Amino acid sequence: MPLLWLRVALVFYGLGLVYALLALARKAESLAKVAMPALWLGLTFHFVSLAELTLEQGHLTPSTVHHSESLLAFLIAALFLAFWVKYKTVSPGIFVFPLVFVLTLAASIGQQPQEFTSPLLRKGWIFVHVALIFLGYAALFLSFVTSILYLVQERRLKSKNMGRWLRLPPLQVIDEIGYRALLLGFPFMTLGLIAGAIVAQEQFGAGFFRDPKIALSIMVWVIYMVLLFTRWSAGWRGRRAAFLSTFAFIAAVGTWAANYLSGTHRFLGP
Repeated sequence: MPLLWLRVALVFYGLGLVYALLALARKAESLAKVAMPALWLGLTFHFVSLAELTLEQGHLTPSTVHHSESLLAFLIAALFLAFWVKYKTVSPGIFVFPLVFVLTLAASIGQQPQEFTSPLLRKGWIFVHVALIFLGYAALFLSFVTSILYLVQERRLKSKNMGRWLRLPPLQVIDEIGYRALLLGFPFMTLGLIAGAIVAQEQFGAGFFRDPKIALSIMVWVIYMVLLFTRWSAGWRGRRAAFLSTFAFIAAVGTWAANYLSGTHRFLGP
């Protein structure tokens, strides 16, 4: 049943994907009114899927790569929806919807997934670690998306050609969304790293900190902190902040890929 509900959610997420594709083809205005209700429904079925899977497994922590993809997709969609409630702009959806759809599709293909080999999966603190880190990733992705939109809108304004393929909010609103995403995500990332470090230190000792996954995670946290510091103290906005957000997102992607090299987060083939 969890797989069935996940596939139902995928159908609704597919409407968001269609919106993103039509936005690139300059024909998405009418579908924008459908995309957000579809996202609400998709999130509802997605939550049911995650809840039932948790009951089946007997623990909260994702134990397979597909389960992790599903949880990450859910959190990205939920965070985007939270910002939509406040700002009522669907434009970040042209990047959010495709990623959520692809992650959910990968999680719903039904094949035997790779599993995590860590012995800590059943510890409650590890779920806190994973959920908070994923929320940090989701916020960082939203900041990255708004960075791209900021650069696009800035170029439009300079060329005095606003285009018709996608309506974007004012630069100030785009910048504020990206900044607030960072403000929201940084505490999640920080607390997530602390929760993971406490348990792993007890289990693995000091060698835990030499793991490539851990080293990259700390690097992403440092970049995250630099992003906020430059905005607070140096007043970085717009283009410079956009480029730094892009770099931070690339580093986060590298951190996820490090699961294939990690000793404590390693994937195990079926």
